[in-house]
Amino acid sequence: MLPLFYSEQRMERNKSILLDEETSKHIVQVLRMKRGEHLQLTDGKGSSCNAVITDDHKKKVVVSLEEKEFQGPDKIKITIGISLLKNPNRFEWFLEKATEIGISEIVPMICERTERLHFRLDRMKSLLVSAMLQSRQYWIPQLQEPVSFRKLVESAQHQQKYIAHCLEEEKKKLVDVVSNSVTGQIMLIGPEGDFVNEEVKLAMDHQFLPVTLGKNRLRAETAGVVAATLMKLNS
Repeated sequence: MLPLFYSEQRMERNKSILLDEETSKHIVQVLRMKRGEHLQLTDGKGSSCNAVITDDHKKKVVVSLEEKEFQGPDKIKITIGISLLKNPNRFEWFLEKATEIGISEIVPMICERTERLHFRLDRMKSLLVSAMLQSRQYWIPQLQEPVSFRKLVESAQHQQKYIAHCLEEEKKKLVDVVSNSVTGQIMLIGPEGDFVNEEVKLAMDHQFLPVTLGKNRLRAETAGVVAATLMKLNS
């Protein structure tokens, strides 16, 4: 199995491309790869390409592209809308696991009880790339800029829409209602203190179905992973 790396550059057979410094250092200094050795590249948009190293400079690796393949996106687009969390490490953990699971889109939300508003999009995207490569996938989830809960609820056009909360109201089990007969699903996960009543009502007014992920009370990032897993298994 060839080592897999990421490049945003357009991939065409017989084209030579210069890899970025971080990737070049990993290839030459960590993996000790040399000129003439083969590796694999992906653009995170379904394309993959075998390549051969033609210049093994430790900061400016050049590769020549060979055969190219394309893997289409999943039939069902799964979106997780999740509140930013007070502990950034927990939010980053969720991003990694959601990428490994194969979620299509992640939308950070600002809810009534969201405590952390700082968000470094460049760092978050870097985490997604690493998780994609580690799990040997060719698609990176779309990571959106943080949006307000209301804006996401009012703009969501998915065929199946769910909100997971801990309020004492009637809820369906997600495993009983999630379906593979649609092309788009979205799940909303709240902050550490959960959604407020008004947010749940707003979501229900916009056809979001209240669901439970099980009898245990889960941390927000754990709830996001559980929801992503259940939805992915039924896609």
